[in-house]
Amino acid sequence: MIYVYDGTKNGFLSAFLQAFKDPRALVTSKQTQLRLDEPLIQVQTDVQKAEKAENRLLSFDRDCMRDLDRLLRSGEEDNEQVAFEYLRFLAQMKAPVGRRLTEPCVFKAIAYIKKVGFEIHRFHGFIRFMETASGALYAPFSPDNDICDLLAPHFRKRLPEFPFVLHDVKRKKATVYDGKNTFNAYLPQANVLISADETEWQSLWKGYYQAVNIPCRERLKQMKGYMPVRYWEFLPERQEKPKGFEEV
Repeated sequence: MIYVYDGTKNGFLSAFLQAFKDPRALVTSKQTQLRLDEPLIQVQTDVQKAEKAENRLLSFDRDCMRDLDRLLRSGEEDNEQVAFEYLRFLAQMKAPVGRRLTEPCVFKAIAYIKKVGFEIHRFHGFIRFMETASGALYAPFSPDNDICDLLAPHFRKRLPEFPFVLHDVKRKKATVYDGKNTFNAYLPQANVLISADETEWQSLWKGYYQAVNIPCRERLKQMKGYMPVRYWEFLPERQEKPKGFEEV
């Protein structure tokens, strides 16, 4: 059976409880292509039961909810099913299973968790903020995983006096820091005016990039190793004009 939930953690745990004893269970919040013989169950979120399930799972492994959060943030197509099978195995073993990598469900889950953590680490260095006309900083990016709000604490520590917006253009969402508080918002697109200083800084940076670059010795393989191509889209040195921006 296919168990469809609302995309929330409590919704997932509600589906987890319903699907636990079903050996062929498929748990998802995504639109799924159904087979003609595959029953579909719309799972209603039950907060009380979800909290009980969470507490029970935490009694087996105190880090399992952090693992679940990372798995649900994963950009892999089967991330929810992997999360379900991982937690079901944990519940069956009644003890931490993260090191039992010979189990396919554990091996896959740990791989997805590590990918999310690795991308968070990468974007601590890959994010490129731009100064807007209002003085706030804006950074568009398109991560593989749903990590926008997980990046905010790092930049709040690095830039405590500057309001900023981290804009996940792929998922049309943003994490906003107003100088005191952080909140998440739906943001389908952003047309932002960049400051004159930002225009100058980008010109200087592009000039530096061109000066140190030797066309006959580009070493593209090495460059792609340090900075994967999928992250180039929002780098000032790799584009003529930032998307969605105008000069003032």
